[in-house]
Amino acid sequence: MAQPITAEDFIAFDADQARLGQLLFYDKILSGNRNISCGTCHHHDLGGSDGLSLGIGEGGTGLGPRRTPGEGPDRIAKRIPRNAPALWNLGHKDVRVLFHDGRLEISNIYGNGFDSPAEEWLPPGLQSMLAAQALFPMTAQFEMAGNTGENEVIGAVTDRIDLGWPILAKRVRTIPEYGQMFVDAFDHIDRSEDVTIVEIGNALAAFIGTEWANYDSPYDAFLTDGTPLPDTAERGRQLFFGEARCAQCHNGPLLSDQDFHAMALPAFGPGRTRQWDPIPRDVGRMGATDDLEDAYRFRTPPLRNVALTGPYGHNGAYTQLRDMVRHMADPVTMRTEWTPALAALPQVPWLQTIDFVIQSDQLEMARHAATLDVKPVSLSDAQVDDIVAFLESLTGVSALDLPLGRPATVPSGLPVD
Repeated sequence: MAQPITAEDFIAFDADQARLGQLLFYDKILSGNRNISCGTCHHHDLGGSDGLSLGIGEGGTGLGPRRTPGEGPDRIAKRIPRNAPALWNLGHKDVRVLFHDGRLEISNIYGNGFDSPAEEWLPPGLQSMLAAQALFPMTAQFEMAGNTGENEVIGAVTDRIDLGWPILAKRVRTIPEYGQMFVDAFDHIDRSEDVTIVEIGNALAAFIGTEWANYDSPYDAFLTDGTPLPDTAERGRQLFFGEARCAQCHNGPLLSDQDFHAMALPAFGPGRTRQWDPIPRDVGRMGATDDLEDAYRFRTPPLRNVALTGPYGHNGAYTQLRDMVRHMADPVTMRTEWTPALAALPQVPWLQTIDFVIQSDQLEMARHAATLDVKPVSLSDAQVDDIVAFLESLTGVSALDLPLGRPATVPSGLPVD
């Protein structure tokens, strides 16, 4: 059985910084071409995600499943390589690793508190993992930075990962409304000229860490005061923590061991390739550690509000929670039976040749399929339905009515998705 969550389990963020972070989260000024925000792929209306298996990032238009890949020279050049992760309860004090491959961890190896893709160039003063994490989509070409040659941010990032952040910080602090909000929210900021990417990251973290703190689900009521779950969910709970063995990985207060496991999900998409990868593959944790033992292993996702955050898996292989449960129980069979219809992958004609090309590489597919960290569990259709009912009982009563929500406008004047 998981542990109950209380308010004391979360980092204490400043409310004024959270209100500032809300505006920044939905403001496209933080993207290289001023055309996409954090909220585009982590939207309130979509459970803090985007409803797509692999997102349509910089260059696309619209929101969620209705988002289109753009056209002409501004159209997307690549799908986002991984599914947009959910934001629920990331301000919990137990969170110690972020991103699907765990490439952001608490560590002082570089003298700034974190082991991150920015290494020693991550600026000091970031007050939480969330603050550090918030900075990296701004440096990613296909997420927020834009394509080479399109703007000064991507040009700077191409030279070195941290060089785009001062450009974005200047954009923000020179807007009078933002400048004054930073002075009001941060004790050490006496004038707008003092604002750096560090304050922007800390404000975004304050918003994410408070807005998506949610632990008022029927299961939380069961944990705290013994309120019974519906019969189907109770049967599912017993399976989850018992013979289905889900809790071997999904344990602790967040229902995640925050470790990395190979589950043989079907491979598709552009892959999160490394510089020396000859094919569009995704080696998971190995991409962060360069350790062969970590190949094809991905972080165990937390499960509270999981019913709101499909598609599922590091690449969104399944839109339906039921199918994901079936895959976790029997990865080999489900991988064999998988078809693209089970994912939410909008048609992008100029990318179709790359979407599934990895599946024609027999050696890579053999390595991928052979790396599996679980033994199959035989579950009947009724048992799968019961586990899904339990997972649905993890949805918070207030999960779709969060404290701040989406702002109608932002200080830059740019449109809000």
